[in-house]
Amino acid sequence: MNITIMGAGYVGLVTGACLSEFGYKITIIDVDKEKVKKINRKESPIYEKDLEEILKKNNIKASVDYKDGITNAEIIFICVGTPTKDDNSQDLTYVKNVCIKMCKYLHKDQIVVVKSSVVPSTTEKIIIPLLEEKSSLIEGKDFHIAVNPEFLKEGSAVKDFMHPDRIIIGYKNNVSKIVLESIYKKFNCPKIFVNPTTAEMIKYASNAFLATKISFINEIGNICKKLGINVYDVADGMGHDKRIGRSFLNAGAGWGGSCFPKDINALISKAKEYNIDPVILESVVKVNEYQPLKIIELLKKHISILKDKKIGILGGAFKPETDDIRESRTIPLIKALLKEKAIIKLYDPKAIKNFKKLFPNIKYCSVDEVIKSDAIIIMTKWKEFEKLNYKSKIVIDGRKIDKAIKESKIYEGVCW
Repeated sequence: MNITIMGAGYVGLVTGACLSEFGYKITIIDVDKEKVKKINRKESPIYEKDLEEILKKNNIKASVDYKDGITNAEIIFICVGTPTKDDNSQDLTYVKNVCIKMCKYLHKDQIVVVKSSVVPSTTEKIIIPLLEEKSSLIEGKDFHIAVNPEFLKEGSAVKDFMHPDRIIIGYKNNVSKIVLESIYKKFNCPKIFVNPTTAEMIKYASNAFLATKISFINEIGNICKKLGINVYDVADGMGHDKRIGRSFLNAGAGWGGSCFPKDINALISKAKEYNIDPVILESVVKVNEYQPLKIIELLKKHISILKDKKIGILGGAFKPETDDIRESRTIPLIKALLKEKAIIKLYDPKAIKNFKKLFPNIKYCSVDEVIKSDAIIIMTKWKEFEKLNYKSKIVIDGRKIDKAIKESKIYEGVCW
């Protein structure tokens, strides 16, 4: 079976690579020529555990040629980005552009699968009408559409794809249902079949709930901090309740990444279109925006004037095992420190290149140089940070590094 993936980002590249493991012939289409060249050299353009190894051994090619990719495909996965507009609504520019370009070569009996995260009703109200208008084909008669949202965590995306908790398939007719059921037949997990709009909402509701758990435990942690309680003990006690669960109850500097921020803002925007006041979702965002600023408050308890002080930051990626800095909580932290005119020294094992594009004028140092700073702030839970020497140091910890807790001269956990 020939499968074409539209988009070589995290979702598209991981989807294509992992499907190639099952013997499918994969073509990845992307407008970025450098990404295409890297993939064809069997190099991953992004840092993701195990991804490059899969690229090296399987039948995957990349191209900028829509004609080649679409004409020969039996299934086309749309995996392009859906960023946030200035008004926090979802920007469908990339999705629309891909659909329009595809239509020139779309032909009968093909299956189009929407894997990009799109707000509920997008496939029914925007994507299908656009494909029909530009191709003169009729969905359900000439071509077939499905929605198959992704639930990948950066840093473990390959593992998440190969061992999913569930697979959601939104379909309009049995043709797309049968084909996708066949593609995923070797996956030993629940397969849930719903209509396309429900599939879209499952994705958004899932991400909103996970972000809510994090903001909830951060707010509880802020209260615990004042009361002298370790919020991690509280989370452990809560987590034994099967109705709650322990995952996503790690208090700290907040959540970031490519999914939670844009998906929650898009869902808030969608709710307001229908005159619904999304009080909980807006509070989730508000708590998350506050957390990095709390770190500044804690730092000032020990260094009241930050001007010209050397502040070392350990971690720029929004989470470990990735070089992704999108919505990283380190970004607002750096902006706040720059306002205080502090001298910032940053180390991250993977994300420095990306950070230099945002902050070209701060100092990028080795981990040893960062440790020599007047104070150290830990922002990403990289394993190597558990091996550093924190003796005689002032440490403000946003991710609960045990060695820092044991060794630091002065230690402040953001919520504990």
